[in-house]
Amino acid sequence: MSPASTGASTTVGAVTTTPSFPSSSSSDSRMAPGGPGYRRMSFALFLAGVATFALLYSTQALLPLISGEFGVAASEASWTVAAATGGLALFVLPMSALSERYGRRAVMTVSLAVAVGVGLLVPFAPSLGTLVVLRGVQGAALAGLPASATAYLAEEVRPKALITAIGLFVAGNSVGGMSGRVITGWVAQEWGWRVAVGVIGAVAVACAVAFRLLLPAPRHFTPGSLRPRVLVRTVRDHLANPLLCRLYAIGALFMTVFGGVYTVIGYRLTEEPFSLPQGIVGSIFLVYLVGTVSASTAGRLVGRLGRRGALYLAGGTTATGLLLSLADSLALVLLGLVLITSGFFAGHAVASSAVSKTATTGRAQASALYQSAYYIGSSAGSTVGALAFHAGGWAGTVGVGVLAVLGVVTITVFGTRAARLQSRRGPVAAH
Repeated sequence: MSPASTGASTTVGAVTTTPSFPSSSSSDSRMAPGGPGYRRMSFALFLAGVATFALLYSTQALLPLISGEFGVAASEASWTVAAATGGLALFVLPMSALSERYGRRAVMTVSLAVAVGVGLLVPFAPSLGTLVVLRGVQGAALAGLPASATAYLAEEVRPKALITAIGLFVAGNSVGGMSGRVITGWVAQEWGWRVAVGVIGAVAVACAVAFRLLLPAPRHFTPGSLRPRVLVRTVRDHLANPLLCRLYAIGALFMTVFGGVYTVIGYRLTEEPFSLPQGIVGSIFLVYLVGTVSASTAGRLVGRLGRRGALYLAGGTTATGLLLSLADSLALVLLGLVLITSGFFAGHAVASSAVSKTATTGRAQASALYQSAYYIGSSAGSTVGALAFHAGGWAGTVGVGVLAVLGVVTITVFGTRAARLQSRRGPVAAH
């Protein structure tokens, strides 16, 4: 989830301009903490984040059961996760374009409705192939949420409250990811994985209805026309920006770690030496609460260490967790998961917020590109992590994660050096 850009342009594929708002906070009609509509807006988008991640990863904790029913290996069952995140990655940019034309709230509402509808069909999938197709469609539908939500916040919330508002949306992602996995774990233990994903579908229905009823109508959105040539030019300009490309890569690499770990952890914990029941394995995802805290406090972390310092800390925390998880002690594995989760959510929140600081025009597209890279990382992590587990056990999955963290550190070091060189040449925009 997450939770990417903190800004938005007023047109997509057309003339991407930043909305002009009053500079005086007293005359700024956008929402702020304690002001009219802010709590409703925050809770609505929190619920949208819950529904998005609960649906997107609804099969992740159930992979051992899916493997058992269809008689497939972890690497094949993992496609039920990779298809959903891959569908989201492919469609997030087109969906962000539609949100610029038809409105953030409209696109988010339709996206949730379609994703929920598909979610109610998933329990009846007769084969693994059908299940993977349904999950891909579901992921494509959910693509309308991430970029649209952060663009909505950028337009409707005052700048000083923006990081906090986005942190709450990211927190909703972590709560959705956690509750979805915990609920499915215990339900599946008693009634099987099909009933479990059906329950998640019903929860998502409730979240979608509440979201639509609570979210205030946009007051600062200006619709634009869909002009593919200008959209392509905007995307090309973003991809030509070295800093944005580094941020996209960092988001993808962090999510490679996270996707690989949480796709495979169920297999590790149900096998020797742990042999935990499905309900307990599902409850392991309660460590997502740590992610809720680390995401919501990312702003303060950046304030103390700077963005690059925060990224170093997030990468180091994630790597330490990966190494601890190699132990055959359940306590150390759990501690490792806590550190991995904390480091991931902090790194993701820092990188995604930096995207909006860097992109001065076409911010919705910059956000969508980050989301695309982020979920490509999730798909890659799910697939490669499962293949590595099949080939070398949990150590193989950890090896993939460590390589991804090294990639994050290398990119951040390169960015630090580039910033120092630039500062010697002359003042530039802060990033």
